[in-house]
Amino acid sequence: MKKGFIFSVAAVALSSATLHAGSFQLNLQGLRQTAMGGSGVAFPWDVSTIFYNPGGLARLNGIQAYAGVFGVSPTVRYVPDNSGETYAETKRHLSTPFAVYAGGTLSKDGRLALGLGIYTPFGSSANWGNDWTGRFITQSISLQSIYFQPTVSYRINDLISVGAGFVYGTGSVKIKKALPVQDMNGTEGQAVLDGKANGVGFNAGVHIKASNNLQFGLSYRSGVRMKVNGGDASFSVPAALATNFPRTAFDATLPLPGILTLGVAAKVTPRLTLQGDLVWAGWKSYDSLKFDFVQNTASLADSKEPRLYRNTLAVRIGGHYEICKQFAVMVGGAFDPTPSNARYVSPDAVDADRFSLSAGLSYAVIDKLSIMAAVNYTTTAGRQVKYEPANFSGEYQIKSLVPAIGITYKF
Repeated sequence: MKKGFIFSVAAVALSSATLHAGSFQLNLQGLRQTAMGGSGVAFPWDVSTIFYNPGGLARLNGIQAYAGVFGVSPTVRYVPDNSGETYAETKRHLSTPFAVYAGGTLSKDGRLALGLGIYTPFGSSANWGNDWTGRFITQSISLQSIYFQPTVSYRINDLISVGAGFVYGTGSVKIKKALPVQDMNGTEGQAVLDGKANGVGFNAGVHIKASNNLQFGLSYRSGVRMKVNGGDASFSVPAALATNFPRTAFDATLPLPGILTLGVAAKVTPRLTLQGDLVWAGWKSYDSLKFDFVQNTASLADSKEPRLYRNTLAVRIGGHYEICKQFAVMVGGAFDPTPSNARYVSPDAVDADRFSLSAGLSYAVIDKLSIMAAVNYTTTAGRQVKYEPANFSGEYQIKSLVPAIGITYKF
């Protein structure tokens, strides 16, 4: 058994947590913003501005509450280099990231605002099945996370407001993969890694209201170093190999990037607002993954896996049109380039340049209560990549249709 083989077990588990959390960010923290291509830094549509731009919170008049849930069920297709092999697809599984916010100005027309956001910036699953050709790299992964963000915002004057929030993130990841060993019945071995991570960061923003028709926003979400302490690695192998694969713990740190976003929003007619964001992600810090196993053997040693990511610049645009006092419709689109290196893309951490289209509507049931719905479609072109640590290559394509529903209430 090559000791390098088991390195990839941990690498796969932890890289998956990172990839779902970062470059491919589940940018699903607000219904209106999701419907407008994920843009929303320049215009504080509602209390979800706690996530998009804390500086906009002080622009709200009074206290609001928001809740939204999203249905994420992506499909990833793999086409091997060897044309004699059939393609593989992940099995469909529904994940439901959510966002809850509450906050606003402490008094009518007040300058100081407080709020709290609880949201899931990453969370999904992928199941390739137990017998597919890449089972020795991954069979399945399940990922969950929750971020908590208490926030304070202050309107300095009619032109400028600022805000900042402390971020605490907690999450978990579980992955299964086959091992190339068999018992007397021909059953392959299996590795299961289960870890919990946590980290801290901050979210800060500035909102500029140049006029009633023109607004700007600048926000920065700091990088979060999600630390895995005491993750559990267990193995199902023949008894003769048990000493090579002991149940043990591992530690690691996942460097999630800082995100800098510049946005503009313009009310081009009394009913139509257009907005757009430029989103810079500092992915270059994600150059490798390191693992420290508590118990080492010839098949289980500490490791360092290269990733060699690059920084990216994404574009998101959207429009909001008020049909009448009660109804509004939104549309948008986005282009998110991948930061991943084509030499180090594993089948549980697939990524490529992503193109998104989205739409939504809102209905004011009463003056204080609104119901919102949105849908987002994301796809990639086929991308030929390789995972060099396992000498595994092929073409991947991702498709995802995400419906969402939410409500806002003004107290």
